[in-house]
Amino acid sequence: MSEFLTIGEPIALFGSEEVDKSLKDACHFQKFLAGAEVNVAVGVSRLGHSSEYITQVGKDPFGEFIIDRLHENQIGTDYISETADFWTAFQLKDRVSQGDPSIFYFRKGSAAAHFEQAVLDKIDFSEVKMAHLSGIFPAISAEAQKAFRYLISLLEKNQIPTTFDPNLRPQLWASQEEMVATINDLASHAKIVLPGINEGEILMGSRDPEAIADFYLNNGEATQTVIVKLGTEGAYVKQKDGTSFTVPGFKVPEVVDTVGAGDGFAVGLITALIEEKNLKEAVVRANAIGAMAVQSPGDNDGYPTPEELGEFLQKQEVEA
Repeated sequence: MSEFLTIGEPIALFGSEEVDKSLKDACHFQKFLAGAEVNVAVGVSRLGHSSEYITQVGKDPFGEFIIDRLHENQIGTDYISETADFWTAFQLKDRVSQGDPSIFYFRKGSAAAHFEQAVLDKIDFSEVKMAHLSGIFPAISAEAQKAFRYLISLLEKNQIPTTFDPNLRPQLWASQEEMVATINDLASHAKIVLPGINEGEILMGSRDPEAIADFYLNNGEATQTVIVKLGTEGAYVKQKDGTSFTVPGFKVPEVVDTVGAGDGFAVGLITALIEEKNLKEAVVRANAIGAMAVQSPGDNDGYPTPEELGEFLQKQEVEA
């Protein structure tokens, strides 16, 4: 039994150690645990909350690596199935001195893409306070999307509040039209929707934070809050009752790797809400962990412990 749960595809990530070398030319890599939803589970657990991760991995070295890393991070694996019929996904990521790194996936037909929704009937929702969903898992296969929608129905039945991050991965969809229609439909079931400003432009045609927020607030009755991630500028928040505000971001001395920042944002928001902080406090924490994330090379290596988070926030106050 856990306070938090999520579903996704965990990935063995090989991150290049050679700055500004293409994946074709890079020879030295470091292995990490990756995957947007598993990043969130890692961050939630690191901040002291019980966390459960739902997926399927292959009976192979990558699957074993992933389960070991989940155990090391004290993430529950009761709802992880293993299969000898399909392999665990992995990916390559280059290291860049500026901008976003390039990523190449090896995930088509993976174990998670063949996830069987019967696993979901075993879930104990009795102590779950929040669930996090993203647009990646329903993109990897028809089976995954069917299971994802079934999980949404179970969360709704058990009145579990959900956050939804679009996490657009165009390369996983048959077309942009299908991606946009499906992501927006899935977002309509979430209590809190977390689009980035670039995602807003793709999904509803505007980069205006308020227009993006209004679109998702009107997209479904379930959605009560939209938080538009603005990158280094912070986040814009708008609620169903019309209340809105902007929370500025944190400046960092060096950006090592931007991947994982959005997941770190979700970590901060979710853990603060589980702890019954108010929404503004939750978004401040979200911005803080997003800023901490970009200073480490792994997707989730920069996520803090409670002590590290406290030190970061205290230092920011002193420097302000």
